[in-house]
Amino acid sequence: MDRKALAEFLRRRRETLRPRDVGMAEGPRRRTQGLRREEVAALAGMSTDYYTRLEQQRGPQPSVQIAAALARALRLTLDERDHLFSLMGHNAPARFLRSEHVAPTLMRVLDRLEDSPALVLSDLADTLAQNRLATALLGDQTQHTGLARSAYYRWFTDPAERAYYPEEDHEHHGRTQAARLRAALTNSSDTSRAARIFAELQERSTEFVRLWELQEVALRYDESKTILHPQLGRIDVDGQVLFTDNRAQTLVVLTTRPGTESHSKLELLSVIGHQELTP
Repeated sequence: MDRKALAEFLRRRRETLRPRDVGMAEGPRRRTQGLRREEVAALAGMSTDYYTRLEQQRGPQPSVQIAAALARALRLTLDERDHLFSLMGHNAPARFLRSEHVAPTLMRVLDRLEDSPALVLSDLADTLAQNRLATALLGDQTQHTGLARSAYYRWFTDPAERAYYPEEDHEHHGRTQAARLRAALTNSSDTSRAARIFAELQERSTEFVRLWELQEVALRYDESKTILHPQLGRIDVDGQVLFTDNRAQTLVVLTTRPGTESHSKLELLSVIGHQELTP
């Protein structure tokens, strides 16, 4: 680990970013060049003290998870991410088509979306990033591990996943998830992982086996759906998508139609966030 070079790299990358680059307000009397240390720490999900010690050449060797979080917080390109890993004494992740590192182009759009739920998905339906409103609407979908990171897998194995959708829509959602997984077996950026998901679902879910036998194939993301929020109830949303060039990652933006009850509920949700509503 090269503490001096790491500190200089982190400081320089922090100073080249403006708050607007990461979806933050500039503020009327901002004196700091670039982002503040506490802002980078918040974006990376770590304490300000820990990040400060890295810039002061006093910190311990960061973990691979910390390296990845900082690469995302600082909006690094893949080349810059690999350099960061090297400075921290880690091997950079292999550059397959599939990457946990969210494409900077998608992150720039995500940073600017404040009034609509938005999330970045891999082509195996892993949630790689989501904005505050998407977390308030759908919960934190980035917390899952293992095969459960994939929504294809969770739909057939985790009852909590289905709680977000009306029961009358479950059959349609199940068919869509099975159809998208079938496409991922041959066209995804990680076909071996898609095969593991398929094999596990074959063992665990009779519903999946039944729907798989329909031989349906789909690459699309559903344009319209109804989401059941725990406090606000039914919210009808329309989905718009933006792909990276290799289609390995997708930005999904959920909107509601102005003047509808769903639109009013989403506006309320943008204000209350995770707060519990009182009866």
